[in-house]
Amino acid sequence: MKKINKKEDMIYIFETLKEFVIPFKDPLIEQLRDEFKDISCFEILIATILSLRSRDPVTFKVYSKLRNHAKNSQEILKIPLEELENIIKSIGFYHNKAKTIRFICQYLIDNHNGEVPKTHEELLKIKGVGRKTANLVMTMCYEDDFICVDTHVHRLTNRLFLKTKDATQTEFELMKIFPKKEWNFINLVLVKFGQNHCLIYNPKCKSCPVYDYCNFDKKKR
Repeated sequence: MKKINKKEDMIYIFETLKEFVIPFKDPLIEQLRDEFKDISCFEILIATILSLRSRDPVTFKVYSKLRNHAKNSQEILKIPLEELENIIKSIGFYHNKAKTIRFICQYLIDNHNGEVPKTHEELLKIKGVGRKTANLVMTMCYEDDFICVDTHVHRLTNRLFLKTKDATQTEFELMKIFPKKEWNFINLVLVKFGQNHCLIYNPKCKSCPVYDYCNFDKKKR
């Protein structure tokens, strides 16, 4: 395992992975944007809420089903809670997610005319919207410069070059390393790598292009 102590090494790892993941399937939001060309920022926000602690294929099916019933705050609030739960019940934590979605819809109507706010600060004021969700919405909807750190990004960066305790610390450390022009790509690249190659269990180390830089399972080497 190579010892990484230079910013240049970390950027090299990312550039290598950027090329490596090109053939892999895109993460959820990119899939939804390809499938539904007219998808709105509101829909991206709701799909992201549904995706929390859920696998992308499941979320894709559930959101596609929900979209057949409602596409905006007003339409979702017309759906009774029990019916909304039934629509999304195949996804994990559907009771809580249904309540969170209805709360967000009402909040947006009361405070933003039913629209998704365009600032990071306003997004974080919404109960149920954390940094990961807010960052993803800002990058996907408004092309602003944020790093969305989910479980894949946190896990992979700590296998490779970071030693951070949580996603927020990871986000701020990555901001120190990478130029702003790369921030929007970090989630896309590392999620594709984490979902398809550097898995939680049994990662495909033998064919990893940055294996020599990795801390995973180093005791067995």
